Parts: sequence; structure tokens; C-alpha cells
Amino acid sequence: MQRPGLPLSKGDLLKSMDGADVTFQVGGETFLAHRTMLAARSSVFKAELFGAMKEKAGYPIEISDIEADVFKSLLHFFYTDSLPKTTREGTDEDPTQEDVVTASHLLVAADRYNIERLKLICEDKLCNQIDSNMVATSLALSEQHGCHGLKEACFQFLCSPSNLKAMIASDGYEHLKNSCPSALKELVARLLPVELIAAKDIIMGI
Repeated sequence: MQRPGLPLSKGDLLKSMDGADVTFQVGGETFLAHRTMLAARSSVFKAELFGAMKEKAGYPIEISDIEADVFKSLLHFFYTDSLPKTTREGTDEDPTQEDVVTASHLLVAADRYNIERLKLICEDKLCNQIDSNMVATSLALSEQHGCHGLKEACFQFLCSPSNLKAMIASDGYEHLKNSCPSALKELVARLLPVELIAAKDIIMGI
């Protein structure tokens, strides 16, 4: 419990929203926040809230391309410098599927609002949870949002022929092929020398 006379921490402000001076409408839900807090964490919010949106003070700001739960997690990070706990909390070594999906959505939001620390945290989580089902989606994210570490982790995973075959059969492969053909070309260029070496060994063994 907050003791009388002590200043509120950022986490306390998130819970109470005392002094909130901006309202967001996201996915049918309403969120309160402090302009200075958002501006301090995001150069994009700073430009919007003290620039183009300054005249809209007192009116809700509608955000249509982010889901409400993702925006809620984004605000949680602004005020606490941490990610919110999921319903069934995993660990860094064994994150839940919910952790991975949340990290994917937050990475997109972090890139949009130029929140580099959050972007790196989400990228690290995704790097540690690459499997045959997620690798196509993660590779597409890495290409679209400039996540070089995540791209390299995906490429390393796909060096295995069995992993590559499983990715091609996964639900995310068509999206990857249609949205990020350059990533697939880069992957082929990475794998081709290995295949040529294997072919040479086979030929020399005949």
C-alpha cells in the first residue's frame, strides 16, 4: 500500500492514472495515460502528442491498427519498464505460446513507436523460441521490422533440411513467401553453398 506523503511510482501511476491527460480509444476499449510519460519513452508519441495531436487535448485519440490487449501491454511497459505477466507465465527458457504471440505483436508496436528497448526485448524472446511452426512468422517479422538478430537466428534454424521442410509445410510459409520474397532469396543464397558441397561429396563418392 502506498504510504501517505510518498510520491507515486510509475507503477502506481499505471494503476491509479492520477493526473492522466490523454485518452486513447483502441479496439473498443478506453485507456488513460500521461503525455509526458509516453513522450519520454517514444519519440513518435512525443511528436504526435506535442505536435499534430496537441490540439486534440481533451478528446480521445483513436488507434485502429493495434489490438487493445497489445496497447495495454505497451502502456504497461511505458510505466514499469517490463512486460506484463501472461495468464500462464513461462520462463525465458520455456516461454508459453501466449508469451511468443504477445512478443510478436509488441515487436511490431515497438517498431512503429520507436521504442528500441522494448523491440530488443521482444526480439530476444522470439530468438529463444524458434520452432518449425513459428520460424516463418518470425522470419517475416525480422525482414519487415529490421531485426537482424532474429533473422540470423531463423537462418541458423533453417540450415537443417528437416527444419526447412517443416517450415515450408507450416501455416506461416505462404505469408512469408508473399510478403517477404527477399528473405527467402537470402535464405536460398545462404543454403546454396552447403547444398553444392553436399552434391560435390556425393559425386566424388560415385
